[in-house]
Order: sequence, then structure tokens, then C-alpha cells
Amino acid sequence: MRWAAPVRDLRPKTIVARRLRRNATDVERKLWRVLRESALPWRFRRQHPIGRFIADFACLVRKLIIELDGGQHAMHLEQDEARSRELARHGYRVIRFWNNDVVENIEGVMETIKQALERPPPLPTLSAPGGGEGF
Repeated sequence: MRWAAPVRDLRPKTIVARRLRRNATDVERKLWRVLRESALPWRFRRQHPIGRFIADFACLVRKLIIELDGGQHAMHLEQDEARSRELARHGYRVIRFWNNDVVENIEGVMETIKQALERPPPLPTLSAPGGGEGF
């Protein structure tokens, strides 16, 4: 059995991430299974805290985040864009797939992921002094 820190010693994002892993959607489970069974040389983490957010899937070595979006995200495009910008500040690039893409076209999803992994990781964006946008 793996050692687990007592809940009181964990950061709040870690507790939320664990709950999200336990309560994964069918689509998240499907992509996770395919990612784990693939012959990709890079490993992914699921529901991984990065900054203020929890990424659905993250490849830390290649600085790639995969986000799965259900129908509710069509109404939150601005929030998703802000989230992607924030994750880019941490040096990550984000690719998004609709849930139905994973269900109906997992081969195409995996091909897109493989192509993204083959590109070098991005450099983090820098913030100007005083919290302004990078230069």
C-alpha cells in the first residue's frame, strides 16, 4: 500500500484533485485508459494542480495540458481562454477536446496529442513588473 499524507497536511488543491480523480467522468476514464495503454514515452498525471487550477491531464516533461470540455464549456469560452493564458504563464500549452471527440474519435484525439508532444515545450510567459502583461 502506498503511503498517504494525513488529509490535514495536504494543500486544498491536492484534496480537490484527489476527489476529482475518484469522481472522474466516463470520458475522462476512457482517455486516461488510452493514455496509459499507449506507447507514448511520456507520462501523464490526471487532475494535477498547476497554479490556481487543476488540469484534467498534464504531461509535466513536455509541458502539455489536455482539457476535456463538455457541453457546459460552450457557455464559458472566456473563462477557458483565461485559464489557458494563466497556464501558459506557468509554461504550459493547452489543447482542448470536446467530450464527444474522445468518445467518437479517440484515434484522432490521440494523434493530435502525439503531435503536440513532439513539439518542444513552450517557454513560460513573463509578467511585467506590477502585474502587467509580458513583454
